[in-house]
Formats: sequence, structure tokens, C-alpha cells
Amino acid sequence: MALCLLGALVGGSVALPIAEASAQSAPAKGGSIRVSGSSTVFPITSAAISAFRATKPGGNVRFQLLETGTSAGFRDFCAGKVQLSNASRPISTEELKACAASGIKFLELPIAFDALTVAVNPRNTWAKGISTAELSVLWRRQAEGKIMRWNQVNAAWPATPIRLCGPGKDSGTFDYFNKAINGNATDSRRDYTSSEDDSVIVNCIAKDPQALGYVGFGWYASNTNKLRALAVNGRKGLVGPSAQNVQDERYSPLSRPLFIYINDRMVREQDDVRRFVTFYLQRGPQFVKQARFIPLEDSTYRLVETKFYRHVLGTSFGGDLPVGLTISQALARSFSQLRKPVAR
Repeated sequence: MALCLLGALVGGSVALPIAEASAQSAPAKGGSIRVSGSSTVFPITSAAISAFRATKPGGNVRFQLLETGTSAGFRDFCAGKVQLSNASRPISTEELKACAASGIKFLELPIAFDALTVAVNPRNTWAKGISTAELSVLWRRQAEGKIMRWNQVNAAWPATPIRLCGPGKDSGTFDYFNKAINGNATDSRRDYTSSEDDSVIVNCIAKDPQALGYVGFGWYASNTNKLRALAVNGRKGLVGPSAQNVQDERYSPLSRPLFIYINDRMVREQDDVRRFVTFYLQRGPQFVKQARFIPLEDSTYRLVETKFYRHVLGTSFGGDLPVGLTISQALARSFSQLRKPVAR
């Protein structure tokens, strides 16, 4: 399996008693950990928090977990308002500048893989698969107000109205999907039901037989009674979203790595943050599987721990949004910093 190549580089969520808080308030100095960002990564971090709070070191730690979308999470993170940011894409050039302006140094840690899933209502009887070209016809900005019926996407489909459901513009899933399908992270129609909360997208699709949308794989896998995934005809032919197809590097171009970003100063100064991140990484596969996403190899999580323990700072992606990388390529880039002297 492709993930095993990484050794050469170096020598469903649980309900939580989490306090709600405004993203504008400053984080507490001790005993409180604030996390914001990706709704895709949310259930993974949620599972980690729930398990950590059941331990003796974590029992007295207060968590504030905000489901804001990747872009909004990075705004909080680069302003120093949260210690951790969930992200379904790497940090952008503009966000790097914002962090630098605030003196924020960070660690970028991959935690899982995702098969971005195109889904329809189970009562849809006509669509079994869809090509990347058809997805572009449907979702690009030029389609706004024009491509309104199923048969405008595929002549074999009915001439009935199509309802679209998808992430909002603060979502990393929005950025990645549009870069992969339309060639530009902002090239998207706007006349659809949008939200940074994936549960809203799931319910939008589940309530309407004419609906189509896209969500992270974990959200689909946790709602197979409400959604039906379409196979996507991309670079490797018609392939459905699954852990095996992502690990075999067949589901392209809609597979991607998922991340957490850690404020380096806060993890050095706050014991609770350091203990939580250590706990999170050591049990990474457990939390990823619980959230129904695609875990890395156990040996790869050891590389992530090494990156964390050595405080290897900054991004391996240089502000780029890499679409279409294989798992091997994405992970090789993620750990390329381990070959370099540790930043101080």
C-alpha cells in the first residue's frame, strides 16, 4: 500500500460537555483549550476531546470547540485566539502572512485522509456516477442561474429541477472541491444551499430527492441511511469514495489530507495543550476511525509525533492548495521538514 513508503523519510462523534464561546474572545491562559476551524475535521477532534476528558490529566481541562470552517479557523488561529485549528486544507499564502504579522509560529500536523464525497438522496434512481467534467458544468460560476435541471448535466437524466447543497466559502472543502473541479478555489456558483456545518448539508440532501451535494467522507459514512454516494469519473476512471480506493490512490482528484495546526508558543507554555496534542496523536487512528474518516498508517502517526516533539515549525505546502497529489506525494511533502534542521 502506498502509505508504507513513508518509512524512508526519516532515519461517529460523541456528544461533549463543551462550553460554547464567541470566536472573538481571548483564550484563557491555563486549564482551557480553544479549537476552531474545519467542520470536516470537527468530529475527529471531538472524539479526541471526549476521550481525553475521560482521563485523569484531562478531567479538569475545559474545551471550547467551534465548528467555523477552515478559513474562519485560520483567522482565529493567526490572531492568537485559539491554540489549535482544524483544517481540511493547508494554510494559504494570505493566512501565512496573517500569522507572521501576529508573530504566530505553528506546527502543521496531518492526521487523516478524506475522500471528498459527491452524494445524492437515496430516492434518486437515475444518477449512479458523475464525471469531473459534469461536476464542473454543474458547479462552476458560469452555471449560476443557468444549469438548473438534471438533464442539463447529463442528457440521460430527467428534466427535473436540481437542488444543490454544499459548503460555504469559509470551508476548506469548498476551496478544495472548486480547485479540483473548476481549477480555481473561488470558481463556484452561489445559488445553492450553503453552510460551514456539514450536518446542514447532509440534511439538505436527505430531505429532497432532487438534491445533490458534496461533503467529507466521514459525514457521508456516518449518514449512509440518508445519503447515496456517486462514483466519480476522474483520472483513474469511474471510482467510488472508500478508504481502500483512497489508500490505493485510485480516488482522484477528490482525496486530500486533513490537518490540525498547533500554536507553538502555547504548546510550549501550556501543559494542558501539550498533553492533549500528545494524547491526540498517540491515539490518532482510534479517533479517525471513530469519526469514519481514513486513518494514516501507524508508522506515519509516529512520524507526526516526531514532527510535534521536535517542534518542526511552518508549512510544507508553501501556501499552495495541492490538488491531485497521491497519498505518497502528499505525505512526503508533509514530512519533508523532518529532513531539515529544526526551526528555533
